[in-house]
Amino acid sequence: MHDEKLKAIIGSNIAAYRKQQGLTQMGLAEKLNYSDKAVSKWERGESMPDVLTLVQLAELFGITVNDLLTDPNELPEETGAVVGKMEKAVEKTLKRKADKLSILGLSSLLVWFVALLLFVIISSLGIAKSWIAFIYAIPANAIVLLSLRSAWHDFRWNKTLVSVIAWGSLLSLYMSLLLFAHLNIWKLFLLGIPGQLAVLLWFRLFRKTPKEEQNG
Repeated sequence: MHDEKLKAIIGSNIAAYRKQQGLTQMGLAEKLNYSDKAVSKWERGESMPDVLTLVQLAELFGITVNDLLTDPNELPEETGAVVGKMEKAVEKTLKRKADKLSILGLSSLLVWFVALLLFVIISSLGIAKSWIAFIYAIPANAIVLLSLRSAWHDFRWNKTLVSVIAWGSLLSLYMSLLLFAHLNIWKLFLLGIPGQLAVLLWFRLFRKTPKEEQNG
């Protein structure tokens, strides 16, 4: 089966299952963090989703990846070879995804272990309010996750992680001033409002770029 024919089959199936779910191209694009332009290109057979996105589509539609790859009008032996190859690609992709999740989990665990270690050491020295180490761990953990995901070119959670870093940093600063300088400067959190708006506008402005580059 030629690539163009496979693109057409996948595009036709995506359109059919999307309509069954009552989703518009924009609605499907938002669920996948793609642009509606990318979804339109898939359904027209001009481009094809990557393997990980095919898995996400299958999970969203409640079907298997094979259902997206198979032309219902063709005999099974005509598509079996392509489906077999795609199944292997899906298995490899899912394994890489599981490995990345393990790395993310271990990285987060390390951050909180360091916070716990600092808490034990500081409290053992008789220093009060040592629990603030856990507050500092919030933005630190988000920074680690953001760095790893960006290195893997996985930008789906960047907006959330940047927001956590911003608000977590403000919370850490506020608690530090409150506990150690006895200054209740709650107005610090007002800085988070324009900061959050800037984050939302920034990611909205560049939302299409990574995915459109990936899909040509």
